[in-house]
Order: sequence, then structure tokens, then C-alpha cells
Amino acid sequence: MEVILLQDVKTLGKKGEIVKINDGYARNFVLPKKLGVEANAKNLNDLKLEKARQAKQEAEELAAAKELAAKIEEQAVKLTIKTGEGGRVFGAVSSKEISAAAKEQLGLDIDKKKMKLEESIKTLGTYEVPVKLHREVTAKLKVVVGESK
Repeated sequence: MEVILLQDVKTLGKKGEIVKINDGYARNFVLPKKLGVEANAKNLNDLKLEKARQAKQEAEELAAAKELAAKIEEQAVKLTIKTGEGGRVFGAVSSKEISAAAKEQLGLDIDKKKMKLEESIKTLGTYEVPVKLHREVTAKLKVVVGESK
């Protein structure tokens, strides 16, 4: 019997796949637990429509991420940090502070978890912080760290 999986099943496959399994296994386990449905014409058509909808939604998300990446890359965030004698810095700039400054200065709501800082910024200067917006889109946010007076 052919079955369309509605959920990931460890021994069979991923959600949306069409798998061929024994009739007894399908009748006694897969179908009663709603892990899959029989692969008839109606269900195959529903699967095709669902995959088309998902592809359209993913394309829209990718386009939105590219548009946001273009906005991010053309602007810069300015932060100040307390310094002592000889330009020595007290503390560091974290992704949380960069996220808050981006929201305040640029009006862009960037999640701090999407910023990929190898380590906190501990010196003055200009940095490019990678921001992963989508699995295919990574933008570089320019961060200018200056001295507070």
C-alpha cells in the first residue's frame, strides 16, 4: 500500500513523502495514529497543492530577506563605549546592544540571535557583523564603535 506521510516517521521517511509499506502496518499503525493517509488521487492532489503553497511561501520569505539585507547593508549603526586613559575600553559591545541600537537608529527589528559575532567587540573602530536573515541570505551590518564623552 502507498501512503503519504503527514509527519516524520523515523523508520519510514519525512513529512510529505510517498512511501510503499505493508498493508497491515498501514492499517494497524500508520493510519490509526494519523501518521499518514492513503495515497489516492484526492490525497495526491492535496499534497501537490500543499507543496506548491509551501514553495510560494518560501519564495516570498526569501524575497523579503533579500530586501531586508539590502536595507541593512546600506546603513550603519553607531555605538559609543566608555574608555579610559590611552583609549583603553571598559566592557564590550554585545549583539544585544547592537540589536537595540539598530532598532532605535534604523527602525529595523533584528534579532540578536541572528547576529553571528565570533566574540564581543572590545575595541574602537568599524566592524561588519554578519546577520543571518534566511538560510540563503546573510547581510553584513556595519557597526561603528566610538568613544563616549
